[in-house]
Amino acid sequence: METLLSFFANIDWYEIWLATGDTMFMLFGSLLFTVLLGLPLGVLLFLCSPRQLFEQKGLYALLSLIVNILRSLPFIILLIVMIPFTVLITGTSLGVAGAIPPLVVGATPFFARLVETALREVDRGIIEATQAMGASTRQIITNALLPEARPGIFAAITVTAITLVSYTAMAGVVGAGGLGDLAIRFGYQRFQTDVMVVTVVLLLILVQILQTVGDKLVVHFSRK
Repeated sequence: METLLSFFANIDWYEIWLATGDTMFMLFGSLLFTVLLGLPLGVLLFLCSPRQLFEQKGLYALLSLIVNILRSLPFIILLIVMIPFTVLITGTSLGVAGAIPPLVVGATPFFARLVETALREVDRGIIEATQAMGASTRQIITNALLPEARPGIFAAITVTAITLVSYTAMAGVVGAGGLGDLAIRFGYQRFQTDVMVVTVVLLLILVQILQTVGDKLVVHFSRK
């Protein structure tokens, strides 16, 4: 028992609690904006793609190029490149507020592609049947496409949320706060192995919770 307590001698549990709260705020704050921006972008990509309702090869090529560029840019580079823009809209590049803009920009293209893929899996016959009944474009999207693609969209949200967990950890490199920042400042720079172990375990638990909840939502809506 004494050996175990001595191993965790450097742990400040209050600091761990605050860092966990910062990570959760960054995760769910950025996830909210990612879904709000990425869902319409994914729908637009799908509608403008070849052989779909509003086939626009030029627009689709442009959107695909932008999405692919943002997806291919390493997140740690994006963090640095976006510092002037982040300061402009949040007033700071540090802390939780300074991390959310690059988190959103990094995750939105990724999520949009997943949404596009989920919409492609919808049976085309359902779309054609909705069109035959005289439904408007908005009705086709809200009453046919999105409800049918709901399991895939929830799966996309789950994958994106787990990706954002890793992004929040990387954001600690530039002083964004959270468990990643704690792991870097204490676990890596000060060689405090116990801090590193605790932060890694907490991140693993968070990922497991997200995956479990996401899987349950996918199964639930797949039965509808």
